[in-house]
Amino acid sequence: MRKPFRLTRVALTLSCAAVACASLWLHAETDADPLGEKTGGQGTVHATGRQAFSFALANLDDREQTRFVIGNSFFKRNWVEAPASTTARDGLGPHFIARSCAGCHAMDGRGAPPDWKKTLGPEPDNTVALLIRLSVPGTPEPHAGVRPEPTYGDQFNNAAVQGVKPEGHVEIRSTPIGGRFADGTRYTLHKPEYRLTQLGYGPMAPDVMISPRIAPQVIGLGLIEAIPESEILRNAREQAAAPGPIKGMPNRVWDAFAQQEVIGRFGWKANTGSVAHQSAGAFNGDMGITSSVFWQEACTPAQKDCLAAPHGGGQRTGRDGLMPASEARADQPEIDDETLGHVIFYTATLAPPARRKPNDPQVLRGQALFHQAQCATCHRPSYTTGEPPFPRFTSRQVRGQRIWPYTDLLLHDMGPDLADGRPDFLANGRQWKTPPLWGIGLLKDVNGHQRLLHDGRANGVLDAVLWHGGEARGAQEQVLKFSPRDRDALVAFVNSL
Repeated sequence: MRKPFRLTRVALTLSCAAVACASLWLHAETDADPLGEKTGGQGTVHATGRQAFSFALANLDDREQTRFVIGNSFFKRNWVEAPASTTARDGLGPHFIARSCAGCHAMDGRGAPPDWKKTLGPEPDNTVALLIRLSVPGTPEPHAGVRPEPTYGDQFNNAAVQGVKPEGHVEIRSTPIGGRFADGTRYTLHKPEYRLTQLGYGPMAPDVMISPRIAPQVIGLGLIEAIPESEILRNAREQAAAPGPIKGMPNRVWDAFAQQEVIGRFGWKANTGSVAHQSAGAFNGDMGITSSVFWQEACTPAQKDCLAAPHGGGQRTGRDGLMPASEARADQPEIDDETLGHVIFYTATLAPPARRKPNDPQVLRGQALFHQAQCATCHRPSYTTGEPPFPRFTSRQVRGQRIWPYTDLLLHDMGPDLADGRPDFLANGRQWKTPPLWGIGLLKDVNGHQRLLHDGRANGVLDAVLWHGGEARGAQEQVLKFSPRDRDALVAFVNSL
């Protein structure tokens, strides 16, 4: 029988509602690391500063470290359009939003939305780390989870290679929303509004649904992938049986590598089930790089210039002597299986950094308040990892690790203010996956900002909490009643993760 871990006396002196206290003990285990300082178990790195997210799991062997370095080089380096002398890195586009994985995940960290004002005017900035998903109502396409917009597909790409029109531009405006804490302190949130303009291929379907998604940090993904499916299902069962509004559900998605439906773990709506699928899908959707798994270029029938553009994987007749995008094939991909495997391995073995100051009295107070407000019901602190789904793409060292990601990996109704109105597999238009919290306090060191939530609208931890609605309304209402001291303590705890 598992025994609860113990918080220090400072934390235990705080009162909490019975249901909140129950969530504290629900999944706790006796451990030599009761405060979760080693976020990634034996793979944890003790790192801060700009490079904090860029280290390999500490327990990799020498061969794995070498593979990590190779994968890193292909993750960081820019791809170029075909034809090019660098044949190992050509094939960019025809449409894309970034030239490299690091273009969205700078320093292996989190992207930020652009300065909204700079997306307007005669010479606007493009969004890079913020992508826009597209779909229309109707029966989803097989294995896609959505029905793509007929002319522009399932993702809006605002850049293109020579001779191909970009799909358009994203304009962002914001509306201020004011409020008060119970002590009278005022706050202002900013709700973004998105408009797709300068459309390269004519108007979109009138019933198009759009969903903005910011690029998250990519630490600890291989550890999350190794969380047993039974634990995720257990989260859902226990929430369903408990009193109160919190009733998370898993997403079930198609995995191109497993060739079957699996539980979703990655993406803001848990619409991807493995690091391999996520990586290969991003190469294809974000950079236009085909693989043996995602071998078709993302050109719709209406995009004739896209279909005629050079494909970097084949040497056949066509423009510039290359195979056109319309003739792309699985046996002539733009990224070969070996290189793709190295990038997947790299992404799966990036280490989560250790917690900072876990015994600080303010942090301990914030930890108790985190549980009191029922945050830990969705942001489940800890798991013990099991077997990864694809051993060839990760390290054996991810197995059997006590990790502290602070997520239940379930979908939750977060209320109308955060709703995008766009379903994705089983997720409806009001649901979002609980994001892991590890590393959140290092975002300013790594990326120079702390823009949170699915589209980066929240500027810091407290902003993010105030946006919570739906199933999380009770937690938000408790935080609204906190004193300034308690608000600071809660933020200090989350930033210690």
